[in-house]
This record gives sequence, structure tokens and C-alpha cells, in this order.
Amino acid sequence: MQFSIATPTAAEFAALYLETGWGQWPLETFERALAGSWVVCVARDDDNRLVGLGRLIGDGALHAFVTEMIVSESARGAGIGAEIVRRLVGEAHRRGVRDVQLFAARGRAAFYERNGFARRPDDAPGMEWAGESRGTAVP
Repeated sequence: MQFSIATPTAAEFAALYLETGWGQWPLETFERALAGSWVVCVARDDDNRLVGLGRLIGDGALHAFVTEMIVSESARGAGIGAEIVRRLVGEAHRRGVRDVQLFAARGRAAFYERNGFARRPDDAPGMEWAGESRGTAVP
């Protein structure tokens, strides 16, 4: 498995969406989504096929939000999602953003909890990175 901070083609992104049942939109929608991403991490199998993708959107200074975490049905259970999350958070931190948040899909909060996120209080919905160095300045 190969992981990288890299942007796939819009066609690859659309195919992964369709394959995993996330929906179908015009190709230009995926092009705009990728163009609006701050960080994209992909996983590719030995045949260079896109099998996982995670995106961050953010302001580049204070906040970043995980907006997609998608792993192909055929590749699930191999730690691909966990590695993508680890790399996304690491890249946000490397770029100076410590506040990484997300809204977990129904039934997926435990995955994020296992990977360093904590649920926020009911009056502040979503989840946030609970790992070390949260909220500290970066030299």
C-alpha cells in the first residue's frame, strides 16, 4: 500500500465515491471539491488504484476539518483509514494547525476515537483531535 499527500484525479475521486455508495455527482463537482481542499491524503494499492482518500478543508492558520474519509470496500479492515487520518492530522500539525475537527458519519465515531479524536459536548457537536500539542503555538 502506498500513502501520499497528493490529489487524485477528479475521475478517481468520483469512482471511489460511486463504489462506496457515497453518491454520484457531475465530474466538475469533484474537480471543485478537490480544488477547495487544503490537504488530501490518498492510499493506492500495488496496481496504483485509488483505494482510500481523506480530505481536510481549513483556513491554514487555526482550524482544519476532516471532510471525507473513504476506503474502498475491498480494502477495509487493513488499517488504511487509520493511516490516512494519522497522516492528515500530522500534515495539519506540520503546517501549524493544531485544531482538527470532524463530524463522524453515523456509526463511525468509535473509529475516530480509536484514532485520537474525542467527542465534543452536546452543545458543541462533532469531534476534535485530542492528541498532544493541541492549541499550542508552533515555532
